[in-house]
Amino acid sequence: MGHRTLASFPALWASIPCPRSELRLDLVLASGQSFRWREQNPAHWTGVLANQVWTLTQTEEQLYCTVYRGDKGWVGRPTPEELKTVHQYFQLDVSLAQLYHHWSSVDPHFQEVAQKFQGVRLLQQDPIECLFSFICSSNNNIARITGMVERLCQAFGPRLIQLDDVTYHGFPSLQALAGPEVEAQLRKLGLGYRARYVSASARAILEEQGGLPWLRQLHKAPYEEAHKALCTLPGVGTKEAFSGACGDLMLAGPKQ
Repeated sequence: MGHRTLASFPALWASIPCPRSELRLDLVLASGQSFRWREQNPAHWTGVLANQVWTLTQTEEQLYCTVYRGDKGWVGRPTPEELKTVHQYFQLDVSLAQLYHHWSSVDPHFQEVAQKFQGVRLLQQDPIECLFSFICSSNNNIARITGMVERLCQAFGPRLIQLDDVTYHGFPSLQALAGPEVEAQLRKLGLGYRARYVSASARAILEEQGGLPWLRQLHKAPYEEAHKALCTLPGVGTKEAFSGACGDLMLAGPKQ
């Protein structure tokens, strides 16, 4: 199976009304919020979302989506329920036009630059992926972070599907990242000192905080409460990791 394009397999795509002014895929998916999307064909971005592999593209007024359901999955355009995953990921219920208008009215500098950056929005990411991706971001650049996250997923995440010569994996679970040999393996994969933070944070969440429910409830917690809780995790309380792991994780929940 290969990567699809809208032109080559139109029957396998579904669309969401979304003008480019509300979402620019090239600006959002390559901006360093998520590190798992690649432009495999011109203007066609492929990545993993909710343990499924998707390709996204857009026109001036529509966001087009196709999903690959794995080697044993049925072939067909995305269902309405599957499209909800994309809608929530990009937080398309939030009107950028209204926000840009408000911000421009109170910030002359924003008003000046806003036209150059239409369609930039915050992703509603899975909290595990968000947290551990940004632990990898400490003292790093986007290209190196992308490589680290990809190697982490290949080593510990479930295999989903192969498209052309690219094999896609889901993001590892907390249990997978908390194993006794994880730190040593991640060091071999080039994560350096971040390897200890990854394994130690996974263990801390599972053993001291009760697991994934604790992480998910921080989306609904007040900013200061979530900030304080996250900074107890190894690698998140550091200056380098805070802006990504703490900021993205919290702001993707309550819209502050």
